[in-house]
Amino acid sequence: MSQARTASPRARLFWAAGISLACAVFLALGTWQLFRMQWKHELIARVNQRAHAAPVAAPSPSDWPSLTADNAEYRHVQVAGTLLLERSTLVQASTQLGPGFWVMTPLQTAAGDIVFVNRGYVADRKTGVGSGTAAADVTGLLRMSQADGDLLRKNDPAGQRWYSRDVQAMAAASGLSQVAPYFIDADASPAPQAGQPVGGLTVIAFRDNHLVYALTWYALALMIIGRTWQITRKTRRNLAE
Repeated sequence: MSQARTASPRARLFWAAGISLACAVFLALGTWQLFRMQWKHELIARVNQRAHAAPVAAPSPSDWPSLTADNAEYRHVQVAGTLLLERSTLVQASTQLGPGFWVMTPLQTAAGDIVFVNRGYVADRKTGVGSGTAAADVTGLLRMSQADGDLLRKNDPAGQRWYSRDVQAMAAASGLSQVAPYFIDADASPAPQAGQPVGGLTVIAFRDNHLVYALTWYALALMIIGRTWQITRKTRRNLAE
């Protein structure tokens, strides 16, 4: 038998503990991703059901405090009132029609509440904003307010540069109060008029990579188990020589 030194019992214990901990962590992460995948699939199904359901009345002020993205986003709603066209805010947008702006127009209900309506896409600042007021019966998808701008750019109300649809900030810039914490993406008009905002461009998409992540974590756990088995087998062979 060779005189090669072997690891001490304490070292072998630490090695086994480290391997076991790593495997447990990777297996736990894989299982967590499977739970996340189940949650995401339920969310997608729920959102699709909401978006394609018959429209219901938009939430009233008594409902506003309880609204969240989970229980309200993409709900198909309708609201009637008066569009305050001259108080519209243009928010930079990137759409299937190209770069341009969302036309965010406050709508005042009969009760005096304000709901911002994303009337749709325009290619430049001079198109489709309008002046004065207009009676409207809007149907569309409820979206929660998008605060603070985008990842790299912050909204600049003073400079009229908007990168996200932050309804509270837009309301403050326009001198409006009693504003809903959501806005409505208007449906496409059945007979769109030239020069008017193009509605119905809401993109409903969710990243769903959880299965890939789960398989990756499980694969890492199996790699550790396999490599440990190889090392253990080789060590036993060396000891037997």
